[in-house]
Amino acid sequence: MRIIVSGAAGFIGSHMCDRLLLEGHSVVAFDNLLTGSLNNLEHLSSVSAFEFVEHDVNLPLDGKLPGGAVDAVLHMASAASPKDYMAHPIETLDVGSIGTRNMLELAKAHGARFLVTSTSECYGDPLVHPQVETYWGNVNPVGPRSCYDESKRFAEALTMAFHRTCNLRTNIARIFNTYGPRMKLNDGRVVPAFLDQALRGEPMTVFGDGSQTRCFCYVSDLVDGLYRLMQSAERYPVTLGNPHEMTILEFAEHIRRQTRSKSHIIHEPLPQDDPKQRKPDIGKARRILGWEPRVSLEDGLRQTIEYFRALQAPAS
Repeated sequence: MRIIVSGAAGFIGSHMCDRLLLEGHSVVAFDNLLTGSLNNLEHLSSVSAFEFVEHDVNLPLDGKLPGGAVDAVLHMASAASPKDYMAHPIETLDVGSIGTRNMLELAKAHGARFLVTSTSECYGDPLVHPQVETYWGNVNPVGPRSCYDESKRFAEALTMAFHRTCNLRTNIARIFNTYGPRMKLNDGRVVPAFLDQALRGEPMTVFGDGSQTRCFCYVSDLVDGLYRLMQSAERYPVTLGNPHEMTILEFAEHIRRQTRSKSHIIHEPLPQDDPKQRKPDIGKARRILGWEPRVSLEDGLRQTIEYFRALQAPAS
């Protein structure tokens, strides 16, 4: 298949390109590099089945798409970390609305299948635990995180509208916390923040008392779930994440042990609307995709730590 991937220079998007190429597909990658990096795609520059187009998918695609068939469109473009989407709230809302519309219209024009990557943030600060796809969420629509939460909720609604009215083959993935190589050091998310601080021997910052919970899925597991979902007939949202739940304080201690860091832990106030609990119910993904995470936290962190150590190593 010839597959369009938006947000291809991002953390998950670049790994998705790797998987698609490995499976024998050709990829046309779009990214405006607002939060993505060409470094994430550098290893693909000589691959004949890969084409990169620097373009903002919020803008018309006229003349930007190389000629040829389009079999699938994967809309993965969005600022994904709190630091990025709070710095770019309008662009974040645009890519969830205008960008999603443009990618859906592209899929419709070519009779292609369409997948959009949504988020666990659709659940807000959840009142149901663990979070299952039938839960509608507890989202603050005007809070500081709303630009991201609502952009993804709108993207889901628009995707379903195209499915219902245009008979488009669509998939919606609700992604929970994912980590691995190619995460940005300074994006404000807990994994790169803790690893950067631990490797430098600096204090590790825990917000609140650290009792809030998260689950962490290694990127290769997540991409495998996306690839399976792309080929499925499921049109309603499917949760993808690792259900192994731990407190942020426990996770900080795990990082400290695995990096053998002497960093001590400090506490800062909890950000507004920061979810108290996060745990995916992946029963649906197990049932319809035959999918579940396989990479242990220890193995995934080992590979991620190696990547971050290389980033911090002084140039020779």
